[in-house]
Amino acid sequence: MSDERLVGIVLVSHSAEVAASVAELAKGLAGGGPAVLVAPAGGTEGGGLGTSAELIAAAAASVDRGAGVAVLTDLGSAVLTVKALLAEGDELPEQTRLVDAPFVEGAVAAVVTAATGADLAAVESAAAEAYTYRKV
Repeated sequence: MSDERLVGIVLVSHSAEVAASVAELAKGLAGGGPAVLVAPAGGTEGGGLGTSAELIAAAAASVDRGAGVAVLTDLGSAVLTVKALLAEGDELPEQTRLVDAPFVEGAVAAVVTAATGADLAAVESAAAEAYTYRKV
């Protein structure tokens, strides 16, 4: 399957290293199927801790292939930054959704689901369902 119609995934963290590592983990656990486009958007332009609207918008544009973009975030201000971008209306691809999901487990579920060719609603649902994963 071509990546042309797969949902893109953006992982927004306050840390560039965390975003990149979670992206690598999720892609690795997706099992080498179709190349889901996953873009980390972590930290600030200067490499510090924080979030950057510019980095998030660039990441979303880089994974947009017309099937939608699912954005997962780590902590509070990352959520606020994505919400502000969505409210502006022209900074993110048209079919971009902020997904309410745990960051690591949700990212893995989103990437695995997107790799099957599922639509944006299914990717969002799979990621959100990760809240129910029990560890004990």
